[in-house]
Formats: sequence, C-alpha cells, structure tokens
Amino acid sequence: MNNLPFIDLAIIVVYLIAMVLVGVYFSRRNTSADEFTRAAGRIPGWAIGISIYATFLSSNTFLGVPGKAFGGNWNAFVFSLSMPLAAWVATKYFVPFYRSTGEVSAYTNLEQRFGTWARTYAVACFLLTQLARIGSIFFGISLTLQALTGYGMVAIMLITGICIVIYTVMGGIEAVIWTEVVQGILKTIGALIIIYLVVKEVPGGFSDIIAMGKAEGKFSLGTFELDFVSSSFWVVLLYGFFINLNNFGMDQNYVQRYHTAKSAKEANKSVWLCVWIYVPVSLLFFIIGACLYTYYQQNPDLLVGIKLQAAAEQLGLSQDNPAVKELASTLLPADYGDKIMPHFMVNMIPTGILGLIVSAILSAAMSTISSGMNASATVFTEDIYKRYFNKKATDSKSLKVLYIATVIVGLVGMLCGIAMIGVKSLLDIWWTLSGIFAGGMLGLFLLGLIGKHVGNKDAVVGTIAGILVILWMTFSYILPADLAHLKNPLHSNMIIVVGTLTIFLVGSISQRIRKK
Repeated sequence: MNNLPFIDLAIIVVYLIAMVLVGVYFSRRNTSADEFTRAAGRIPGWAIGISIYATFLSSNTFLGVPGKAFGGNWNAFVFSLSMPLAAWVATKYFVPFYRSTGEVSAYTNLEQRFGTWARTYAVACFLLTQLARIGSIFFGISLTLQALTGYGMVAIMLITGICIVIYTVMGGIEAVIWTEVVQGILKTIGALIIIYLVVKEVPGGFSDIIAMGKAEGKFSLGTFELDFVSSSFWVVLLYGFFINLNNFGMDQNYVQRYHTAKSAKEANKSVWLCVWIYVPVSLLFFIIGACLYTYYQQNPDLLVGIKLQAAAEQLGLSQDNPAVKELASTLLPADYGDKIMPHFMVNMIPTGILGLIVSAILSAAMSTISSGMNASATVFTEDIYKRYFNKKATDSKSLKVLYIATVIVGLVGMLCGIAMIGVKSLLDIWWTLSGIFAGGMLGLFLLGLIGKHVGNKDAVVGTIAGILVILWMTFSYILPADLAHLKNPLHSNMIIVVGTLTIFLVGSISQRIRKK
C-alpha cells in the first residue's frame, strides 16, 4: 500500500476544493431551469469547445490508451482520425437542426417524428448508458487511485463523488463547462509532464524510442487491406466515425452544449475546436505508450513485479504461488499493458509532480461524470417529469427537479461503480449494453433526420430489425460449435456500424414498400 506524501495530498485537496468553489460561485446565477441547463446561451464557443474536448478525454483515455499502445500499436489512434469527418456532418446538419428546434433535450424530436415510443426508447437507452458510463469511470478511477494512494476504492468514490455532486448541482451546466475548461488544460499539461519524465529516463531519448518503435511496429495504424474481421485501419475508422457521430449528433452531453453557445456559428466553432485539440492530444497518449515500452524494455527487471501482479489477478492467487510465476513468465505486453502507467507513476514521478498528475487523472474522471450527471438530469426533467408527470411544471419546480435528479444520478452512478468492484464481468456487460443502446439510438435518429417520408411503422420495423442484428452480432459467440456458421464473422467494432445501417436501411425500405 502506498501513501501519498503530504505535499501531493495537499495539491489534490486544493484541486477538489477549487472545483467545489467553482460550483458555489456559479450557484448565484442558477435561478431558473434555463440557467441550469443552457446557461442562458452566454458561453463563448472556445470554452464550449474545450469543455467538449475534456468530456471526450476521459480517465479511461488518460490511463487506458498508453497501456493499449504499450501492449500493441497505434491502431486505436485511427478512432481520433475519424473525428473530423464526424464533426463535418455534425456542424452541417446536427448543430443547425438542434439550434433551430430550441429543444434542450436531444430526444424531443423523436416523439414528433415517430411517436412517444421513440422518445421513451431513446431516453431509456441514454440514461442506462450514462449510469454505465459514470459507474465504469468511478470504478476505473478508484482502481487506479487505490494503487497510487493506498486508500480504499469506496472511500475514493465517495470523496470524489461528493465533490462532483456539489459543484454540478450548485453550478449547473455553466459550472460543468468552466470546470471542464480547467480540467482540459490540466489533463494536457499532465500528459506533457509524463512524456518528459519518461523520455528523461531513456538514455537515448527520443532517438531510442523511435528506433525501437519502428523495429517493433509500435507506430502501425493497422493493415490497410479491406479486412473487416480483424482490427484493421478501416474497421477502426468506421467504428470511430459512427461513435463520434453518435457523440456529436445525439448524445445529450454534447447536444446540450450547443444550446449554451451564443449562436449556431459559435456552437459550430466549439465542435471544430474540440476536434483540433483532441486529435493531437490523443496522439500524446499513444506517444506515452511508445515511450513507456522503450523504457521498460531497457529495464526488464521492472517488469517482473508487474507480470506477477497481472498473473495473480488473472488466476486469483497470491504472487508466491508457482502457477502464478509460471503464467507470469508467459505473459505478453498486451496482457499487462494497463498496469504500466500506474506502475511508472508510483515509482518514477517525483513528489509534488505526482499530486499534479493525480489531479489530472481526477479531472479526467470528474469532467466526464459531471457532464453525464447534468445531461441525465436534464433528460429526466424534460423527457420524463415534464412529459409524463407535470406538463405544466413551473420554472421553480423544474429547477428543483433538476437539482434532485442530478444528486440521484450521481449517487446511483456511484453505487454502480461500487457494485463493479472485483466483478470484472459486470463491467464487460455494461460496456456491451452501451454498444447495443448506442447503435439502436443512432440508427433511429438518422432515420428521423434523413428519412423525411419514413413513418412510425417504418421506424418500428427498422428499430426491431436493427436491435436483433446488434444482439446477434454481440452474443453469437456463445453459440455451440455445431452452429459456428451462424456466428458473427466481423470484428466486434463493426457492431454499431452494421446495427445503425440496418435500422436506417430497413426503415427506408419499409417506407418504399408501403408507398407501393
């Protein structure tokens, strides 16, 4: 168990207090539901852009991407390269659409196009995925900080969770955006510091890192062949395009920010600013992975403990067990890559700097969680409370519901994170469900936006067909050997691509058949 030096702990405490004070500062303006959900449309585009960037750059990116690059190559960076194309579609069609409707919820239009079921379906999918997302981030950040600080996972979740709930409830979307501006800057500085510290430990500096990276194929973006079975360049590009289209086009976390801008032009600027910051900064985390690979290959003795830890966790046995030692000797970099970043931070980052890095990791988690809480509370209030329980709710009543919903989402998300402790399969199930819901929502939304003549029945048929395809592609791997020919032959990243296209195409074909 590690214990943070006092100066590092003090830096973290000051950071957490500062985030709470931001909420207190902006609480004076939250006198209406419009202030809480849109900040009365007064946020400058550059701040919204950095805020969206900070939401994209979650703690999973901060900690997971270097581990992935360490264990493999830069194939996953193609996801970032798909963002400009998704942003072009979003700024050309989605942002103007949302600004013209004036609806703060991303899902109100679905009821107008296809009926109550479509709006309810999308809202349920969104809320479930947000709880999964918030829970997984709570779980991930507590797992990492436990290794860095030695404090219990539940205690870490409670402390960070309470701080997030306070500033999100008190400050509303304005506090969320401005804290994310600070958090986005802090994350970027943290990444640059880590690169400097790793390169400093490599005798030959970047020359050694580039040489070893080329020799080991660490800079590869994947095969450029039209291969949709493995994680090829094209598979990740398609996956990234559809996921980013889902984010920019119908995720409440991002759509709500479009309404906080002073104009549609400013909203468009925010999307492009996010892209031009995120793409190069995400590359920094792949560079960190390549740097760490060279450092640990030059210091193989440091890998012994990491391998033993990974093998012990995999087998559920102590590190002294002979079976653990035998497994550890066979592990490849991909098997323990996620443990490299925490190990380097614990052992190689000096006092004072470590507190800053931990704060950067905290900021990566907090920005995503606070954004999800505010968006979920807005959706609950607009699409559930005001739709089904109190259609004539006063502004003060709506504001009160927003406060309560924000707290509840934060607490339930925390409970989801606590429930995931030690149960890896639960986390995998949540991620699987998130992919199912994302594919189902995006396809339905595109059908409503592009298919001008598609009706309610067509949308129902398309959605059912799409969900069945998504379920088959997701779970066909459990089929017995004699039914192997029925298994999904494509890479798992193609699920959202095929599912989305199925909903759109089946719905469109249904409309054409019905017209005949």
